[in-house]
Amino acid sequence: MSKRVVFLSVLLVLCPLLSVAQRIPAPDALRRDIERARDRVFPALVNILVVSRYFEGGRAQYAISGGSGAIVTETGVVLTNFHVAEDAVRIFCTLGTGERFEARVLAHDPLTDLSILQIRNEGNQRKFPFAPLGNSDEVKTGDNVLAMGNPLLLSSSVTMGIVSNPRRVFINPVSSEIEMQEFETGDRSGMLTRWIQHDALILPGNSGGPLVNLKGEIVGVNQLGGSGLGFAIPSNIARRVLDQVLKTGTITRGWLGFSALPTEKLRRREGVLVGSIAPDSPAERAGLQPGDIVLSIAGKPTNARFVEEVPLIYQLIADLEVGKTVPVVIERGGQRQTLNMEVARMEPYYGEEDEFRALGFTGRDITRPMARARRLPPTGVLVTGMRPGFPLDNAEPKINPGDAILQVGSTPVANVRDLRKALEAHKDAELIPLTLQRREEVIISVVRNRPPSEPSPSAELPRAWLGVRTQVITRTVAEALGNPDLKGFRITEVLPYTEASKAGLQVGDLIVALNDEPLTANRPQDARDLERRIESRSVGEEVQLTIIRNGTEQKVAVKLEPTPASAESVRPVRQRELEFTVREITPIDRMRNRWKEDQQGVLVTEVANGSFAQLGGLKADDLILAINEQPVPDTKTFQSVMQELFQQRPPVLVLFILRNRETTFAFIEPDWNEILQ
Repeated sequence: MSKRVVFLSVLLVLCPLLSVAQRIPAPDALRRDIERARDRVFPALVNILVVSRYFEGGRAQYAISGGSGAIVTETGVVLTNFHVAEDAVRIFCTLGTGERFEARVLAHDPLTDLSILQIRNEGNQRKFPFAPLGNSDEVKTGDNVLAMGNPLLLSSSVTMGIVSNPRRVFINPVSSEIEMQEFETGDRSGMLTRWIQHDALILPGNSGGPLVNLKGEIVGVNQLGGSGLGFAIPSNIARRVLDQVLKTGTITRGWLGFSALPTEKLRRREGVLVGSIAPDSPAERAGLQPGDIVLSIAGKPTNARFVEEVPLIYQLIADLEVGKTVPVVIERGGQRQTLNMEVARMEPYYGEEDEFRALGFTGRDITRPMARARRLPPTGVLVTGMRPGFPLDNAEPKINPGDAILQVGSTPVANVRDLRKALEAHKDAELIPLTLQRREEVIISVVRNRPPSEPSPSAELPRAWLGVRTQVITRTVAEALGNPDLKGFRITEVLPYTEASKAGLQVGDLIVALNDEPLTANRPQDARDLERRIESRSVGEEVQLTIIRNGTEQKVAVKLEPTPASAESVRPVRQRELEFTVREITPIDRMRNRWKEDQQGVLVTEVANGSFAQLGGLKADDLILAINEQPVPDTKTFQSVMQELFQQRPPVLVLFILRNRETTFAFIEPDWNEILQ
């Protein structure tokens, strides 16, 4: 029996969320180690809920997602993945006790896929349980490890495995180059990281959770997994990031501007091979060339015989002080020489992105690393998405995602901030000329500054209407009813409070004639035949229906009534701050939902993703009956009540709602300072 099965069996006894195929007694010493690790780290485990603002299809959108993290200081500093917390507008951390706290971002580090959060702790009065960071350099193949987190947002879960490889890098098997990994829209990760590969089960939601040794120390931050493989960012990398953020509030890394390759294929044990030189970099200015062998930087050896050692070279460079001149010893043509390089700051790959709603597009700052990688101009705004039908989509000649905006009219544009100012200055212009770069072409495109028109409300007069829903009596239906020659309509629903209901029509009645004129419908495409005949009559007119009920033909007189107002005919009211929309309820709403004939309230038609309303549990199609015990029979009262509550700023808005014929509550907890600023 393998040790793996023994380990997992022990964890099944200790942690009910784990499952294994067999249960086998485990040594007492291992049990004690697992219990110690669990008890030391579990109280510091947090379930992270994120409301993020992202850009897609030319517009800003919101989404709710989740992940895991661990508290690493008693003041409530949390370590998690960048791809968990990126683009966050609100973050909530839930402890194992069930307590939920809002958190804020201290720093993001896309390059290592790490984020540092701070639980909101007014006056640092609360002392939080925290887990210690261990030394990931001591992790060895075969070590037992625990992956803690919230898989599939199921809180406080543990899985167990062993370390498969503590120095994993992703490489191109042909060229032996490191392949960068991109998570969500963050910087490519891999330059600095040698992952701890393990086989503890990792599922969506585990991202950002701690990888723990049996001493109860965090030795990694789980980043990705699948197919029996898990990968964690080593704790020593996380410690560097954490210490710098707590000390300076930001993350700064050195950069020299050359790519490093292993020397194994050169049959060398010392140094690192220079693969390429970035334009206008410290390396280029100092005269470094591709093919040089770098032997040391700032007095420290740079030996990377194998590709797994290359991240150590980049780590050494990253730790250099920005602005300092350092000696770089190289070998070229068998001769040693020293080059002096002034350390530059490593720039992020991705720049700031934002939405330009009036013209219907999103754009992102072009950074120098992005410009080098994608053949873009050194400055400008990259078009990342466009909304169909909006002005930018209709520009002439056509603008495409991936084009770089260099100029608005005669105003140069270096970044998103410049572009917003330039467009604001042209907001009243009918035509806006944009200068773009598309690869090597420089193009002028003209945008007609006109937003898409709103559809006009229908002014159509009400038509005659019969308050029933029907199906065509097709031949197969007729045969099922025992009379293959039947034609007409079968009533499938009689709407309440209607003249049809008052006349005594019932579900199952077969309508075969209207005013003694036989109905000939017997095909699916005849579905609107009865509706058209009714609409040709006058509102208030009495018609005579010939029906068959229980095999007996009879006549029923029904007064035609006007078509009830549809949802499209009712003007919606948007609650801008809490981001949801309501409208008046119509008679057809009352009929089809089987509400009372005098039912009052406002119907929710839309709840924005990630809004305070969604976080409070409000859903589309909810009928709001009261807010903080104040009835809201219509949209006018709704607006008045909301205005009053916004002045009072209560900590919780309690919405009494009707949902699927049952009453329930939604609890909205606004951040008044944020939404009213």
